[in-house]
Parts: sequence; structure tokens; C-alpha cells
Amino acid sequence: MAVTTLVREQVSAPDAWANPFTNPRLCTAIVDRLTFNGTIIETGTDAHRIAQTSVKAEQAATR
Repeated sequence: MAVTTLVREQVSAPDAWANPFTNPRLCTAIVDRLTFNGTIIETGTDAHRIAQTSVKAEQAATR
């Protein structure tokens, strides 16, 4: 007779999602697994976030 055990995972609230990312080594491992064998697609345009980061860095440098 086979016994089946069901494990019910509890989903954390959104405010607790950042907890795993406080450990730099774990964060690096997660990013590594997500990007392994990934393909970079060059679109020829600048990303909005990169542009905004550049603007903020220039503004901070002129202060």
C-alpha cells in the first residue's frame, strides 16, 4: 500500500518576498539559475530603466 503525503506550502505575503534576497550569496545563486543558458536579445534601443538610472546618476553627480 502506497502512502501519499501532501505538503502544502504556505505562500508568503508580498512584504516577505524580499527576505531571501538579503543574503548576497543566495541572491547570486538565484540570478545564476534564472539566467543560465539564457539568450540575450539586442533590440537596438535603450531600456527605460537604464536611461532613468543614468539620468539619476548625472543629477546626483551635479549636486
